Amino acid sequence: MVKSHNKNKEVFKEKKYCVIIPTYNNHQTIKQVIKDVLEYTDQVIVVNDGSTDTTEEILNKIDQIEIVSYPKNKGKGYALRQGFKFAWKQGYEYAITIDSDGQHFASDLPKFAEAIEENPNAIIIGNRNMEQAGIPGKSSFGNRFSNFWFRLETGIKMPDTQSGYRLYPLKPISKMIFFTRKYEFEIEVIVRAAWKGVKVTDVPIQIYYAPIETRISHFRPFRDFSRVSILNTFLVIYALLIVKPFEFIRKLNKKSIQEFFQTQITQNKEPSINITFAVMLGLFMGVAPVWGYQMLIAFGLAHLLKLNKVIVLVTSNISIPPMIPIIIFGSFKMGGLFIESNKLNVIYDKGLSLELIKDNIVQYLVGSIAFGISLALVFGIVTYILLLIFRKPAYKKVN
Repeated sequence: MVKSHNKNKEVFKEKKYCVIIPTYNNHQTIKQVIKDVLEYTDQVIVVNDGSTDTTEEILNKIDQIEIVSYPKNKGKGYALRQGFKFAWKQGYEYAITIDSDGQHFASDLPKFAEAIEENPNAIIIGNRNMEQAGIPGKSSFGNRFSNFWFRLETGIKMPDTQSGYRLYPLKPISKMIFFTRKYEFEIEVIVRAAWKGVKVTDVPIQIYYAPIETRISHFRPFRDFSRVSILNTFLVIYALLIVKPFEFIRKLNKKSIQEFFQTQITQNKEPSINITFAVMLGLFMGVAPVWGYQMLIAFGLAHLLKLNKVIVLVTSNISIPPMIPIIIFGSFKMGGLFIESNKLNVIYDKGLSLELIKDNIVQYLVGSIAFGISLALVFGIVTYILLLIFRKPAYKKVN
């Protein structure tokens, strides 16, 4: 066992791993947590997040650790951010975070070191068994809730997005500016890292929840859950408005366009009329005045109408940022044909702003719907004609 622990210490030193333990008023468990971690590595950073109990005295008596401390409690997210900054300055390349309340097992530390060898520069999240006895109901529900939003924001399916037992690659993390300070930071960091192309994966870990009468938790259900919900709302809107469209643009090249037309258009066995309606629905939703929810609503309508979801989502990406001014301009011009009173004669390169939309909202709303219908009809007709001309005879017969 001693040889095994010594080997782990050598690996942690060679690969420049450290363990960060954020703590706030966990004087009952922090000493044992540190003791267990020190069996696997001497590279331990404890962040004392303004504890008011005897935590500071306990930490000062342990020589093998490095301490980051500040007088006022600022939240777990802030503590982790300070730990990352300190670890990066010390030359570490990876940081494994472990909670100080005793629910994590230090014996799982080698799993993270093994996992990062298979997935270099990935974020590795400790996957807890949330079905085992003793798991609080609110924790299980909160985790499922978080998993759902993470998948919606990133497209990545993860079994446990709330676990605090994680391995972070410090290089990409050090280049990011974060905005959250409390528990919601652990959502922000994995979502935004995934947007940057950092792989997010998991390893199975053990979990221990102390009996409810002895359990110490600083999570405030209403306040912290509200903060997480607000963050997820912002992240979803940002993903739909910015991340997904730009991701679509980055992937757009001659080869991807050819593959799309081959698989979804020319070699698609669906009737031509179905493909045409899918294009029309996507284009209409791309112009529709439901910014931030266009792709989500388009996907739902495609499912209800049994239309090709890939075609609908791709064509709805007409609302990519470079096209937004053109869409707004076209909507105002089209709305001017129907709104007689206070009609606005907008000029494309002058005056396009949020204030202009707000002050002339009726013209914009009417115009955007009319513009979307017109665009869908025009391109729908063009699409159907092209399908009749260029589709292979075998697929035309399906019609």
